Amino acid sequence: MAFGHPDFGKAVPCRCVQSEWEDQRTDRLKRYSNLGPLTRLTFDNLLSHGRSPDPGNQRLFSKAFETAKAYADNPRGWLVLTGSSGSGKTHLAAAVANYCIDRGLRVYFMIVPDLLDHLRATFTPNSQVTYDELFELVRNAPLLILDDLGVQSGTPWAKEKLFQVLNHRFNSQLPTVITTNVPLDQLDENLQSRLTDPALSTVLDVERHSSVLNAMDSLDLSLPAGMTFEAFKPKGRNLVGTARRNLEDAYRAALSFAKSLDGWLVLMGPPGRGKTHLAAAIAHYHRQQGRENLFILVPDLLDYLRSTYAPDSKITYDQLFNKVRTVPLLVLDDYGEQAATPWAKEKLYQIINYRYNARLPTVITTALSLDDIDARISSRLADPGLTMFFAITAPDYRGGDSSPARSVRGSQRGRGAR
Repeated sequence: MAFGHPDFGKAVPCRCVQSEWEDQRTDRLKRYSNLGPLTRLTFDNLLSHGRSPDPGNQRLFSKAFETAKAYADNPRGWLVLTGSSGSGKTHLAAAVANYCIDRGLRVYFMIVPDLLDHLRATFTPNSQVTYDELFELVRNAPLLILDDLGVQSGTPWAKEKLFQVLNHRFNSQLPTVITTNVPLDQLDENLQSRLTDPALSTVLDVERHSSVLNAMDSLDLSLPAGMTFEAFKPKGRNLVGTARRNLEDAYRAALSFAKSLDGWLVLMGPPGRGKTHLAAAIAHYHRQQGRENLFILVPDLLDYLRSTYAPDSKITYDQLFNKVRTVPLLVLDDYGEQAATPWAKEKLYQIINYRYNARLPTVITTALSLDDIDARISSRLADPGLTMFFAITAPDYRGGDSSPARSVRGSQRGRGAR
């Protein structure tokens, strides 16, 4: 150091010594982390789209991958990753831990069943660590990663311990990453309320939970799979004037609904106008946000409900019916003449009436006018405080029929749209 330099006369380690110190610090952080062999799991050796062949799951995993990387750069709040075993949740969580360790941050990684076993073991006479020491280490870790939160938390003692840890970290706003293969609505209510607090937690599905709704859903079939907002072309086939403006307005109405998810949206008009494309785009928009929804043609829905009466059905009618009527977003495509039988009318009325009373977001496409729909259902659809109607009056979106749609123009709420 030259005379006059601020560090003149001070002992400064050489680069090789400084590098050795940094290696030692990293080793200490790895030992503290409890990662063990999981130190090999990084973002660099993780496929950014996951391993599932399902395009829908690939989109979900890609979003989780990017969100986890951003979280590792700035660990604030909670990150909750859900998905089945083998979906990549643990790799993502360990990658966050290893990335943070490389940046010199203290991370503590614990598999939840192991944590509970270790806490129980502290009560044995030969335990080398006290319960209070281990409990304090876990609940106050600068960054805590809890892997595999699930059914092992079902005993009263386990519920109490996990709630104490998470409640302390919740109140202290301490960075926490949690993985679980259990749908959050099946967890203890106290845990669920902490994990889903929108002011603190980011909840991401690494893949869709395997369920009967997945088997029914049509969104990932080859045609609707490409029906996104990005792929919707308001110009249609060189449309101009009123026809073009109508499609542009329909696009804006659907996108606005997707962003707000407020009330119901009914898209009306003859086949080929783009109703199904916009309805599917709404479902895609929310699927990409990691949110559950069901996109299904009404004839298919009725067939699935009928199939539950078969002796070899793996699900009862009540189970399937309850899943459909309570799904967070329901998109019913092609509501039409197939709903004319008394049985179909009754089933659809029960679903729509439940969602009407619960104010659950719903999208319906139909070529019918309200006058052609069962009166009990049309009275729900016509509620001006709930439903926005949009009639697509442009020519055939696929370039066929050039006649205008037999319905109303523009978008309105309630019966005034008829």
